[in-house]
Amino acid sequence: MGIGKEVTMSGTEHNTLAFGTKVVGDIHAENDFRLDGSVEGTIVCKGKIIVGTKGVMSGTMTCANADIMGVVKGKLIISDTLSLKSTAKVEGEITTKTLSIEPQATFTGTCDMSNGNKSAAVPTNNQQKA
Repeated sequence: MGIGKEVTMSGTEHNTLAFGTKVVGDIHAENDFRLDGSVEGTIVCKGKIIVGTKGVMSGTMTCANADIMGVVKGKLIISDTLSLKSTAKVEGEITTKTLSIEPQATFTGTCDMSNGNKSAAVPTNNQQKA
C-alpha cells in the first residue's frame, strides 16, 4: 500500500503514507495523517500527524497535534501538543503550545511555546520608567 485511507477501530478515517513511498510536494489532509514513508515538502493537517519509526519528513508540518517517532527536519507548527517519542530525531524550528519529549529522543533547534503571546516580552510603562 502506498497512499490510502484506513478506518480505525473507533470508526474514524485517517490517511496513510506507507513505508517505501516518497512524496515530493504538498499534502493537505482533513483527517489524521500517518507517515511511514518519506515526504519532502509541506504537510497541512486539521487533525493529528503521526510520523512512524520509519517515517521521514523534510519541510514544514502544520497540524493540531503530532506524535513523532521517526525523523523530522524543518519547521513544525503545532497548535496544541507535540510529542517526541523515544525514537524521534527532530532538527529545526518548533512552534507549539505543549511539548513532551521522552528520554532517548533527540531535538536540535529552537522551540517557541509562547503560543503567540508576545506581551510578556514587552515591558509595561512601569518597567520602562524604572
